[in-house]
Amino acid sequence: MTSMIDTAPAVRERRRLSRPVAFAAIAAIFVTFAAASAAPSPLYVVYQHLWGFSATTLTVVFAVYVVGLIGSLIMLGALSDHIGRRPVLAAAIGLEVVSLILFLVAGDVSILLLARLLQGIATGAAMTTLGAALVDLNPPHAPGRAGLVNGIAPVAGLAVGALGCGALVQYGPSPTHFVWALLLAGMLLAAIVVARIPETSARRPGAAASLAPRLGIPARLRADVLALSPIIIASWAIGGLYLSLGPSVAAGVFELSSHLIGGLVVTLLCGTGALTSYALRNVPTRRVLTIAGSLLTVGAVLSVIGLELGSALLAAGGTVVSGVGFGASALASFGTLAVLAAPHERGELFAVALVIAYVAFSVPAVIAGFAATSAGLHTTALVYGLVVATLSAVALVAQRMRTKA
Repeated sequence: MTSMIDTAPAVRERRRLSRPVAFAAIAAIFVTFAAASAAPSPLYVVYQHLWGFSATTLTVVFAVYVVGLIGSLIMLGALSDHIGRRPVLAAAIGLEVVSLILFLVAGDVSILLLARLLQGIATGAAMTTLGAALVDLNPPHAPGRAGLVNGIAPVAGLAVGALGCGALVQYGPSPTHFVWALLLAGMLLAAIVVARIPETSARRPGAAASLAPRLGIPARLRADVLALSPIIIASWAIGGLYLSLGPSVAAGVFELSSHLIGGLVVTLLCGTGALTSYALRNVPTRRVLTIAGSLLTVGAVLSVIGLELGSALLAAGGTVVSGVGFGASALASFGTLAVLAAPHERGELFAVALVIAYVAFSVPAVIAGFAATSAGLHTTALVYGLVVATLSAVALVAQRMRTKA
């Protein structure tokens, strides 16, 4: 009996996934969470048609998700640094499962709002923890791999979720149900994987205190985070436009009513971003930041010209150029933070970066949603594009000043 008790922990440890396999599994779960967060984008137009709500209501649905996500980042961002990565991931997956079930049975806007709120909370808790776990599991022979995956995974997930959902809505059965059933199956599989990954963060006291809403940046890293903020804000601001109003603009301005096109609008930005992050993985960070600022500016200007001329092709070209800038920004910003953060700082530091990103992602998009009701989609998208072009130019100037300094 004693022998069996003594060997039980060792047996459980042998059943854990190896660190390389766990790294790949965490990356896959990261993509799955991001895909689930993007899945509603092509469906918003469908829900609008079924339930007859305005662009303002659509924006509220979008905003509720971001409120839940940012609140989760602020309150739960450092929790995994205290109680471990696995418990936080398990809880996040459980809450995501509840939200997906609500999406599956939703019959009106109130259930949709609740589902998006819970999904936002789950996604916020998961993303900081997944990002920190990737850095914990980073292989010693490839020190930049965690930063690369942290840059690629959320952007790739947004692309996969939007395009996959758009295709299923257009060609699959039961457009407002089937996609949620598939994502639910994916999350249940993720729960099984999390049960088998090794714990990578030692328990530390202060878990309860870490739940107090706060954002902390170590003093030695404040200048670096401040320098990265303009490019994070510029890139995620354009991401917010595409995920909240992109499919509606495609349908309402360019008369492209296919739901697949609605998903493709998001994928042109995010898919290009993911490919760019991988292609530039060996380019020096300063050069990547310059590429990001330059192409975000050029892409936004091209998209604005396409909107003004009514040219879907030119607007799509601007989206691809912006996508290159988006991917370059994600690679440089999250890659820099992955290298700079100490193990006990990772959860909280990634929470800070994600809060900056999602405030930029949501606030302008919410304003645009309200504006679209009164001023129209065309005018709103036009003004939004000009604002993003200005933000990108400011980010480019800030990076050059930082380099000279």
